[in-house]
Amino acid sequence: MTCNVGGVERPIRIVVGIALLGIGAFAGLPPVGTGIALVVGTIALVTGAIGFCPVWTLLGINTCPTKKG
Repeated sequence: MTCNVGGVERPIRIVVGIALLGIGAFAGLPPVGTGIALVVGTIALVTGAIGFCPVWTLLGINTCPTKKG
C-alpha cells in the first residue's frame, strides 16, 4: 500500500470521520441513517488515518506529496 491520501485531505477525512461517527452514535437518526453515518464515518476515519484509499487507486488519484530524493 502506497500513500495516495495526503496534504490537507488527510486531516479533513479524519475530522469528517469523527464527526460522522458522533452523529451516527448520538443524533437519534433512524436506523438506516445511523448505519450509513457509522459506515461512512468509519471509512473516512480509517482512510485518513492510514493514508490510503482504494477508490483513489481505481480512479488514479493521488494527493500525497511526492518525496524529493
